[in-house]
Amino acid sequence: MRKVLISIMLLTIICVRSIAGSDELMHQLNGVMQNAAKYEADKIKQIESYRAALQVSDQSPSTIFRHYEKLYEAFKVYNYDSAYTYAHRLIEIANSLNDVNYQASAKIRLSFILLSGGLFKETYDSLSTLQKHLVPDSLKGTYYSLWARYYYDLAGYVSDYNYSFKYDELGNTYIDSALHYFVPESFEYKYYAGLKALKTNKLDEGLIQLEQLLNWPELSKHQLAITASTLSTVYLQRADTAKAIELLVRASIADIQSTTKETVAIFHLAVLLYQTGDLRHASMCIEGAIANAKYYGARQRQLQVSTILPLIEGERIAAMEAQKAILIKYAVVVTILVLALIALSWIISRQIRKLKHAKSALSLANAAQKTAIEQLQESNRRLEELNDKLEEVNKIKEEYIGYFFNADSEFYSKLDKIKSTIEQKIKERRYEDITYYLNKIDTRKEKEELLLSFDRIFLKLFPNFVQEMNALLHPEEQIVLREGELLNTDLRIYALTRLGVTDPEKIAGILGYSVKTIYSYKSRIRNKSRIPVETFEDEVMKIKTI
Repeated sequence: MRKVLISIMLLTIICVRSIAGSDELMHQLNGVMQNAAKYEADKIKQIESYRAALQVSDQSPSTIFRHYEKLYEAFKVYNYDSAYTYAHRLIEIANSLNDVNYQASAKIRLSFILLSGGLFKETYDSLSTLQKHLVPDSLKGTYYSLWARYYYDLAGYVSDYNYSFKYDELGNTYIDSALHYFVPESFEYKYYAGLKALKTNKLDEGLIQLEQLLNWPELSKHQLAITASTLSTVYLQRADTAKAIELLVRASIADIQSTTKETVAIFHLAVLLYQTGDLRHASMCIEGAIANAKYYGARQRQLQVSTILPLIEGERIAAMEAQKAILIKYAVVVTILVLALIALSWIISRQIRKLKHAKSALSLANAAQKTAIEQLQESNRRLEELNDKLEEVNKIKEEYIGYFFNADSEFYSKLDKIKSTIEQKIKERRYEDITYYLNKIDTRKEKEELLLSFDRIFLKLFPNFVQEMNALLHPEEQIVLREGELLNTDLRIYALTRLGVTDPEKIAGILGYSVKTIYSYKSRIRNKSRIPVETFEDEVMKIKTI
């Protein structure tokens, strides 16, 4: 029976539970990322239609200018090199027309591209060439907002309070000028008003304005992405990481659907997911951020990505190494378990044969002693005691063997499920998902459940064990269980003793203590006994089953 208990413990420790399911928004983002090629195909088709319009002969310079504007708008957040090329063509046509309005419009577009590509000095030089009196009122809102973005981006790039604070102040000043020229009901006015509130630490005001704008039915996908990404910073400052992640997921989805490559939403999402320990989704997002930065050609974005990528990859490698070590340990445990099951089957068979022989011997002895009354009475008394012990052994055997085979069946079912899942993930080369299943293994919890199962089965066999143990102790020294406890460590040690496990090393191995600790527990209980110490364990062994 001692070996049965040890086998049950091994079985319970290696049982695992798998929890399926993931966040709905992250699932949606993954699906949109997989369909990115479809959105880009639609984008290319639209660009080709703009290029085809340029092939029409005998068009006026102003008409050609409008065609180039459409191509520039198609490329400005999609590909830096192409947008830069068309911005210069706009400048060439504007100069040939010698029209101030066209020249200002083309120059502002070139400045936007330079800033998006991370060329801060070139952006400053380009914007500085636009004298305020040369910019028409219809473009001043865009002009001033571009200056504001320049200083905000410069503040973020510098990341030094002494300079960033000054740049943010300049950005706020330019936003004030931009708001003077934007139409109050336009997206630009509402967005920059909310951004100004955020930049001036008026979080409540900025939150209200950006939340209202986010629910605006007329938002394009690109506008939704900008608004959601900006709003996420408000929630991040309020320490609401879950809401910030939700908004960045929405922004990333909108960026992919609008084929926007010049974006920070998916990068910031990767950083937050990494900080919250979601390495699988963080890796997915950082790969998307890398692809966007390289495709667009944004230098500052590539620099940002390079700071977080090694951290995420390092964590992933460490997780894979830990997973590999766990798999090796469990393979060893399973091998030992199989050998233990074979040995257990042989032991049970041997014990059954011994019991049969014992019963046969008792019958022969009883028949031989029928002639002597005293011998018959003695034989009957001994036979009754032996039968009591056999009955008790049978009860214990039935309870624990029944529990063993039930646990064994559950174990192989779960083990087969885990094996099938891991084999499938390996075939699909989705190694990171293996960690997801193995991280659900909680050996500490399984150990606690094992002990709780042991308590239940033992008390089913010996329902009065706690009361009879206390009857052996002085009243003031009796054991009082805490709420929810069936047995505590003191009682488990003597419960194992009652089952025949008397070796302190075996008891220590089963309960997870040192041998010295087991001796200490047993000595402490015996010292509380109201009967002689030397007879204490004999009295424990007399405690009856049901």
